[in-house]
Amino acid sequence: MLATSVVAPSSAESAQDQPAFAVLLFSKTAAFRHDSIPAGIAAIENLGKQNGFRVDATEDSTVFVEAGLAQYRAVIFLNTTGDILDSNQQAAFEGFIRRGGGFVGIHSATDTEYEWPWYGQLVGTYFRNHPAIQPAVLHVVDTAHPSTDHLPARWRRTDEWYNFRYAPGPGVTVLVRIDEASYAGGTMGPHHPMAWCHIYDGGRAWYTALGHTRETYAEPLFLQHLLGGIRWAAGVTP
Repeated sequence: MLATSVVAPSSAESAQDQPAFAVLLFSKTAAFRHDSIPAGIAAIENLGKQNGFRVDATEDSTVFVEAGLAQYRAVIFLNTTGDILDSNQQAAFEGFIRRGGGFVGIHSATDTEYEWPWYGQLVGTYFRNHPAIQPAVLHVVDTAHPSTDHLPARWRRTDEWYNFRYAPGPGVTVLVRIDEASYAGGTMGPHHPMAWCHIYDGGRAWYTALGHTRETYAEPLFLQHLLGGIRWAAGVTP
């Protein structure tokens, strides 16, 4: 039998193959579970492959310890719901953000951890209710942010449009608003936010209320919106 030789890659090749950064994609649910979660995981993993960052997807909350989170630049809450972290895991996540880590919240990340005030401030607000899925018009407020600089000024699309318990605070930059005249069931008036970001407790937090439907995760404009949010939260874009 002939022995096969293994040629080790050069250091330049190895460096080229290394991801620029890593994110933790967390989709644990303790209440309503979106059937779009698998599509969301696949889409974000694909964004990572196409854009040179590693995506580790899990629903195992035991990774929320200091050593487990230290390898990531950002943590993504993809359609999480309910009480998903215990007090020790919450403390580890708070420490991660205070050391400069990033947070990305997608859709029902605002329907998560109602009894954890720090998280409510991180994500910006909490979910109240929503009307039926329907088309609506979104207005891009901040055209310079990497998650919105590619979007049309008026963006018409179909999703489940959240009403929130309160508007995000004054330290939050609203990126996208929804035109309540363009659909039925909005309750927050002319400044109804749909995506925002802020610097919070030493880290970066970015949230989009989009992302209920499976079809969302095949939309090029939404995927670019999400990519810009991930890169900004990870601190790789200004």
